[in-house]
Amino acid sequence: MTNHIVLFEPLFPANTGNIARTCAGTNTVLHLIKPLGFATDDKHMKRAGLDYWDKVEVVYHDDLPAFMATVPDQTKLYLVSKFATRDYTEVDYTASGDHYFLFGKETTGLPEPFMHQYPELAIRIPQNDDNIRALNLSNSAAIVIYEALRQQSFPHLARVHTYEFDKLK
Repeated sequence: MTNHIVLFEPLFPANTGNIARTCAGTNTVLHLIKPLGFATDDKHMKRAGLDYWDKVEVVYHDDLPAFMATVPDQTKLYLVSKFATRDYTEVDYTASGDHYFLFGKETTGLPEPFMHQYPELAIRIPQNDDNIRALNLSNSAAIVIYEALRQQSFPHLARVHTYEFDKLK
C-alpha cells in the first residue's frame, strides 16, 4: 500500500517544498499536475524542502486528465476540498492498494466541473469558515496524510528513535 499526495497546479514553491518534506518523512509519493506556478529547481522550493528532495518520489503530470488516467482505483482517490460534506476522518484508509489525496490550487482549489463529476470522492477538514477561507495547503496535506498513516498503523515509520544526544535522557 502506498499513499500519494497530488497537487493540482500548485502556485507557491514554499507550500510544495513543505509538502515534499512531509512526503520524504512519510514515504509518500508526490504528484505535481502542471502547469506549476514555479520552476521545480526554484531555490525557494528547494530551501523549503531542505535537503530531502532526493528522498521524495516526484511524478509529474501534464494535466488533470493525464493524472486521472494513472489512478488504478478511483474509489481510493480523495478530493480534499472545503466544499465537501464528508470529514476526512470518516474514511477508511486501511484498504489494500494505493490511496491518492488530491489537493487543489492554493487560490481556486480544484476545478468546479471536476468536483461536480466526482462529488462522492470529496473529503473535508473541519474548519471555522467564518474566520478563514481555507487552511494552508501544506498544513492540510500533513493533516490528511497523517490520519491515513495513523489508520494504517504508520507503516515503515519509526515510532521510536534513539539519538546520540537525546534530550529526554
